[in-house]
Amino acid sequence: MNSTIRNEFGFAAGLSVIAIILAAWYGFVTGGWERALNDMLLVLVLGVMELSLSFDNAVVNASVLKNMSALWQRRFLIWGILIAVVGMRLIFPIAIVALSSGLGFIEVGTLALNNPEEYALRLEESTVTISAFGGVFLLMVALNYFIDTEKDEHWLLPESRLAGLARLEAVQIIIALVALLSIVFTLVPVEQRLTAMVAGVIGLLIYMGVNALGSLFNADNVAQKAGAAGFAAFMYLEVLDASFSLDGVIGAFAITKEIVIISAGLAIGAVFVRSMTLFLVHQGTLAQYRFLEHGAHYGILALSLIMLYSMSGRHVPELVTGLIGVAFIVASVLSSMAANRREGTAG
Repeated sequence: MNSTIRNEFGFAAGLSVIAIILAAWYGFVTGGWERALNDMLLVLVLGVMELSLSFDNAVVNASVLKNMSALWQRRFLIWGILIAVVGMRLIFPIAIVALSSGLGFIEVGTLALNNPEEYALRLEESTVTISAFGGVFLLMVALNYFIDTEKDEHWLLPESRLAGLARLEAVQIIIALVALLSIVFTLVPVEQRLTAMVAGVIGLLIYMGVNALGSLFNADNVAQKAGAAGFAAFMYLEVLDASFSLDGVIGAFAITKEIVIISAGLAIGAVFVRSMTLFLVHQGTLAQYRFLEHGAHYGILALSLIMLYSMSGRHVPELVTGLIGVAFIVASVLSSMAANRREGTAG
């Protein structure tokens, strides 16, 4: 077991040490030893926060990753880390701020490095765009899981009723659009409604596009299409990670305004989420705990609704968001263990 943990989490541990050392060096250069110790602590806090917010992400990732080849699993860990840290947690927020504010990408990037207070303010002003995009995408992830005619095992009572809705074509899209429009026209200020609707529809279209691409390649499971199928699944996981990371990026600015420290801290969380994903796949945890995937999707559903609610300008603390996801995960594991004991006794 110890060798398994080293193999799965060794890379994450090594990268975390590097991130902490870089944060300490940055703190020392900018403010001496006291600043160095403070920045090291902040990086650890941000890493734990990101991990707690994204634990259900790891479970859902594992449900996708278990069907990918060993090659694409390695690419998810190695390439995915670069995309997750640099792309999704650094470049993507800058791009959103640039699109929302009308500023140039380079200008916003310079702002993030040289004037983090102003950048944090600009990012906060982009909350409607971020929440609408991420909220709708994650809502589609949850709905597509629960509203499925092939889903024959249910955990909580609402699941069996939701599965029955799958007889209605495109019902997930209808529900997502109704949820988006309801919140936009009841909670979002008039001047931001168009922005919210456009961002939400983009999130919906991206989900549909990536999901359709994966279905296309999976339809013919032949060797020459294996790489294309792996790429489609890889892109789905990266967009899913982006949706999860957006809430964490905004929350990180409540802890510190230093973009370097935020990137280092979120990098630790991101790499541990990926290592945890591979651990769940290689250990067969999803098969062992039958309701774990259910619990993760309930957590995703809760996060999507929280993000959509955030379009109103009312912020839900990251601690609450993280605890909801963890609560569903813990409850699903306990239910799985109880079900396994019952079957063992019956057998």
